[in-house]
Amino acid sequence: MAAYRYGYSAVLFILCGLSVFLVTNGQETILTGDDGAAAVDSPQTVTETAEQTAEQPAVEERQWEVTEVEEASPDEAAADKQDASAPETLVPPSVPRPKDDFQEELVIRPLHSGDIYASFQFRTLWETDFMRGNKVSHYRLFPKSLGQVISKFSVRELHISFTQGYWRTMQWGQPFLPAPPGAELWVWFQDSVTDVDGTWKELTNVLSGIFCASLNFIDSTNTVQPSASFKPLGISNVTDHRFLRYATLPREIVCTENLTPWKKLLPCGTKAGLAVLLKSEKLFHSSFHSQAVHIRPVCEDWQCKTTSWELRQTLSVVFDLHTSGQGKREWSLFKMFSRTLTDACPLASSSKVYIDITDNPEGEQFELIPATPLLSQAVVLGDRRTFSVYDLTQQITFGAVRSLNLLIRWKSTEGDMLRPLLHGERYVAGYGLQTGEIHTLMYNNHPYRSFPVLLLDSVPWYLRLYIHTLTVTSKAKDNKPSYIHYQPSKDRVRPHLLEMLVQLPPNSVTEVTVQFERALLKWTEYTPDPNHGFYVGSSVLSSLVPSIVAMDTNSTQERPLFSSFFPCKEESSYFVRVYTEPLLVNLPTPDFSMPYNVICLTCTVVAVGYGSLYNLLTRSFQIEEPSLGLAKRIANIIRKMRGVPPL
Repeated sequence: MAAYRYGYSAVLFILCGLSVFLVTNGQETILTGDDGAAAVDSPQTVTETAEQTAEQPAVEERQWEVTEVEEASPDEAAADKQDASAPETLVPPSVPRPKDDFQEELVIRPLHSGDIYASFQFRTLWETDFMRGNKVSHYRLFPKSLGQVISKFSVRELHISFTQGYWRTMQWGQPFLPAPPGAELWVWFQDSVTDVDGTWKELTNVLSGIFCASLNFIDSTNTVQPSASFKPLGISNVTDHRFLRYATLPREIVCTENLTPWKKLLPCGTKAGLAVLLKSEKLFHSSFHSQAVHIRPVCEDWQCKTTSWELRQTLSVVFDLHTSGQGKREWSLFKMFSRTLTDACPLASSSKVYIDITDNPEGEQFELIPATPLLSQAVVLGDRRTFSVYDLTQQITFGAVRSLNLLIRWKSTEGDMLRPLLHGERYVAGYGLQTGEIHTLMYNNHPYRSFPVLLLDSVPWYLRLYIHTLTVTSKAKDNKPSYIHYQPSKDRVRPHLLEMLVQLPPNSVTEVTVQFERALLKWTEYTPDPNHGFYVGSSVLSSLVPSIVAMDTNSTQERPLFSSFFPCKEESSYFVRVYTEPLLVNLPTPDFSMPYNVICLTCTVVAVGYGSLYNLLTRSFQIEEPSLGLAKRIANIIRKMRGVPPL
C-alpha cells in the first residue's frame, strides 16, 4: 500500500513538472498551466511578458519559467512551424473551407449643424453560383431566404431601401448611400427570364412578406423600365433595359416591423457586434432613417477570374441636436443608441468603427474620447477624408472596462461645410385643381467645370403631362438636352417616364418645367384620406461629378466599405446619385359626405312616406259595437223588471 502511494505521488510530481514546461517550436511558444489551457504567443510577446513578470515582486510561490530545450533540426523546425501556423480549429480534409466572408463597419460623421450622422455597413461575400442546375442547400453566413429569392426568380441584381425622412443635402452634405423617401426597389433579371412582368409581380409579393412592407402594392401603374438610368453596379454582363424594373412607393411608412426582419438577416443578429446598437426606439426617434439591402455579383480579383455574390446591408441615421433633448453639442454611443460596444461579431473577419476627423485635424472643433493612434485615409465622394479607426477585433480597443463608449464633445461651432457639387430640388406650381406645373431645379456648384446629368422622372398617370410644354433653361437661356426618352402613360395601366441628359454649366441652376392636367378618378380609386393629397415619387439625378483627388479604379482593392459601393471607372470623376423631394399633389376630390346625406334623406322619405302608404294599403278596418258600462247594464235589468224598454 505504501509503495502504491509513493508511486502515485511520483506520477503527480512528474505531471506537475511537465505542466510548467516551455516547448518552443519555430516562431511560436506554447505555455501550459495547471488548468490545461493553452496560450499561443509570439516570441516578442513572451519576452515582454517575462520581463514584466521579472519586474513584479514575487508574491506567489509559483512563477512561470522559461526552460531551454534542445534545438530541433531544420526539417523538424519547418514541420513544427507549419503546424503552429495552422488554425486552432482543425478542419478535416474532406470538408471544404467556407468560401464566405462577413465584415461590419460603423462610420460616424459629426455635422456642422450640430447633428451627427451614423452609417452602418454589413457586407457578406459568398463564392457560389445560384444559377447552376443543382440548388444551393447549405447556407452559413448568407441568409437562406434571400438566396432562394435569387435562384427562384433569376435575379441578377436587387436593390431595395426603406427611408423615413428626407436627406437635407445642403445642410448635411452627400450621404454615403442615397435613398428616396418611402420605399424604392429596382431589380435586374437574368436574360433567361421570359416573362419579366410576371416574375416582377411575384418577386414584389415575396419581398413584401420578407420585409413586412407594402411592396405588394407595386404594379404596372407605378413600375417603369429606365433606358439609361440605374445601370448594373456589379458585373454588368446584362445591359438590356428590358430586364430592368424600377418602382417607388413614396407613401410607405418605415417602422419597427420593417427593421426586425432586416436585422434577422445578419449572421450574428443583434446579439453581438455593431448590431447591438440597433435599438428601435432610438433609431426611429431621429430626423432621418434609411435601411437598405443590396445584392449583386462582384469580382474577387482584378482579373475577375472568380466571382462572388455580395449582400450589403446598410442603415443610415441622423440624430438631431434638438429633438434628442440634449440641448448641448455632445454625443456618445450611449446617448445615441442607449448601448455601448462590448465585442465584435464572432463571425466577422473585420469589425471597425470610423470617426470622420477631416475637419478636426488638431482637435480644435471637437474632442474625441477615447483617442486612438490608428488613423486611416479614404477617398469618399471625390474628397480625401481622414478617419480615426477603432478595431473591435482587438481587445485593447475596449480597455479595462470591457466596453467602448465613444464620446464627441464639441469645442467650437465655427467652420463652413463644403457645399456639394450637385444638388436637386422639386416643387409644384400653379393654382386651382385643373392644371399645374412641375419644376425641377438642378444645381451645379462647381466654380469652373460643367458636367452632364441624367434626369429620370416617373409621374403617375393621373397627372397628364403636356410634353410639348417641356422647357430646360440655364442662366436664363435655353439648354437643349442631348438625349430625351419619353414614354407616355396609359390610364390605369402605366405611368409617364421621362429621361433626359442635360449639360449643367458651371456655377449655375438649371430648371426643367413641364405642365400637367389633373385627372378625375373614380370614386373607388381614392385613398381613405383623399384630402391629404397624392404622392409623386422623387426625381433621380445621376452624374459623374469632377473629383478633387484621383479616384481609385481598382474595385477589388482592400478599402472601407462605405467608399467602395459605386464602381469607379475614371480617376478624374466619381458617380453621384441625388434624389429630390417627393411631391404632394391635390386632385379634384368629390364631397364624400354627400352619400351620407343622401342616404339619410332617402331613409327619412321611405320611412315617412312609403311607410304610411304601406300601412294604409295593407291594414283591414272593422266596425266594432261599443260595450255598455256597468251602470247602464244594471239600469237595463231594472227597466226590464218593470217592463220598460231598455236604454
